[in-house]
Amino acid sequence: MKADDPTIHCHQWLTILDELNIGAFTVNLEHQITAINYCAQGLMGLHGDEVKGRDCREIFTGVPCLANCMIRDQTAATDNEPDVLVTDEADVAHLITRMATPIYNDRGIAIGCFTILQDHAPIQDLVDRLHYQEQSLKNILDSIDIGIFTVNRGGLITFFNTAAEKISGYNRRHVLGQPCHIVFEGEKVKDVCLLKDAIDQGAAHESHKGRMIDKDGVAVPIRANYAALRNDKDIIVGGLATFHDLTLVHQLDQVIRDRYTCSDMIGKSPAIQKVFDMIPVVARSDANVLIEGATGTGKDLLAKVIHSASHRRDKPMVKINCAAIPETLIESEIFGYAKGAFTGAERDKPGRFEEADGGTLFLDEIGDLPLSVQAKLLRVLEDKEFYPLGSRKIKRVDVRILSATNRGLEQLIRGRQFREDLFYRLNVVRIELPPLRERRGDLPLMIRHFLRKLSAARGLPLPVISQPAMQVLLNYSYPGNIRELENILEHALIICQKGPIGTDHLPEYVRQKRPGGQLQPIGPGKELPKEARRILQCLQSNDGHRGRTAQELGMNRSTLWRKIRRYGL
Repeated sequence: MKADDPTIHCHQWLTILDELNIGAFTVNLEHQITAINYCAQGLMGLHGDEVKGRDCREIFTGVPCLANCMIRDQTAATDNEPDVLVTDEADVAHLITRMATPIYNDRGIAIGCFTILQDHAPIQDLVDRLHYQEQSLKNILDSIDIGIFTVNRGGLITFFNTAAEKISGYNRRHVLGQPCHIVFEGEKVKDVCLLKDAIDQGAAHESHKGRMIDKDGVAVPIRANYAALRNDKDIIVGGLATFHDLTLVHQLDQVIRDRYTCSDMIGKSPAIQKVFDMIPVVARSDANVLIEGATGTGKDLLAKVIHSASHRRDKPMVKINCAAIPETLIESEIFGYAKGAFTGAERDKPGRFEEADGGTLFLDEIGDLPLSVQAKLLRVLEDKEFYPLGSRKIKRVDVRILSATNRGLEQLIRGRQFREDLFYRLNVVRIELPPLRERRGDLPLMIRHFLRKLSAARGLPLPVISQPAMQVLLNYSYPGNIRELENILEHALIICQKGPIGTDHLPEYVRQKRPGGQLQPIGPGKELPKEARRILQCLQSNDGHRGRTAQELGMNRSTLWRKIRRYGL
């Protein structure tokens, strides 16, 4: 038998049509039945062993031959007999459409006939289910707080419920008909492989911890179950995924393990991407790092990310806020003290340096460190050793220093408030965290991230933000940066309780304050045109920086300059 023998292909088609619930059989030039699939056997109430080799005109008495038999007249391939009723072995009537086409060998000579029996009942049943039962099921699935989506055998999404929309951030209109890996990190990730395996093998995979990528590119931790989706004939027609948002569990795990990654810092703007690019390089070294940024920009989190990515991650990270400890106590807090060093020192007490031995010491608000302690800190950085307060016994430590400040250390040096030699020791690598006003493109991502985090902590579903409220949030200047944004959203969640977040749920000072103050009219009784007002708002929110303003407005700097002159700004 040749590899290109047409009967091979016919047998393959019979199997495929079985999966589609379509009956089919083949006959040779002597009208002998050569093959028949299971669906056709069920429709006719016959078994394969009974009919193979027998004359089709004797077997299919309930389905009249076509007016132009394919074997007699090969030009009749597109003709078909009107629908006929047949009764199966269970005495159930089926409305059947019969279609046939000749089978040719590789020389173009007809060697038989391929006949399809299309039962109308499953199609009508499918239509009815889509109109009634399926719609009822979809309504039920839409009302529960578990994310659910289904795919066909090709992995294309066929259903996406409301909870899945909230967890992923995708509108179902954007994902229906798309490959399922659109909501994950790609085709090769374990979640997609498990779903494909469920479809191919019919195996279920339960309680898999993975992560979904939302429409903003932010990773969402999930626990998912994957299973095959079968029709009423127990044939696998696709896959089913159910998943829970594990944001709260992830937060608790972070607190317990004190481990953080770049995915915990949200942002796609060029300014923050530059920081992300530096983290893996900096983390691999033991160099001291100085983190600069305004209050609330995430210096503390960045320090944790660097430590968690370093080879010291299994050792402690010890933090000390230099601005929060009285000057009289800060030396003993950092370096420890010996018994009898001062009144009340009844025992030896290790300092933060000893606690951080082998790990990382994070000195927050380093600019507030007293000059007297700065000298002792310099010696530790140079010699890796120090004396606890009141002790003559030297202590040696292996500690990496991360420091942070919201004050310009160069300015403090000029004012003789900070040692220049200490600055150069701390400033081996400097990372500057941009204020939120320079990252306005990240605001939608951060708003969604904090809402998910805060609502998960309260056991609430992810709320929707109304368009006017979102506009207010996007236009606010955030002098308190990320910390202030999180506080504003927490306020809104507390006040809102149920339903979408509106402008009334935002703090009053956010609703009333405009970024950069009031707009100025260009003449008596005249207000700026809409475009000019927008340009002025952007200029004021960017402190007059034309480069950042042009980037935010999506125009080049020369165009911005011409418009500034035209409107007299």
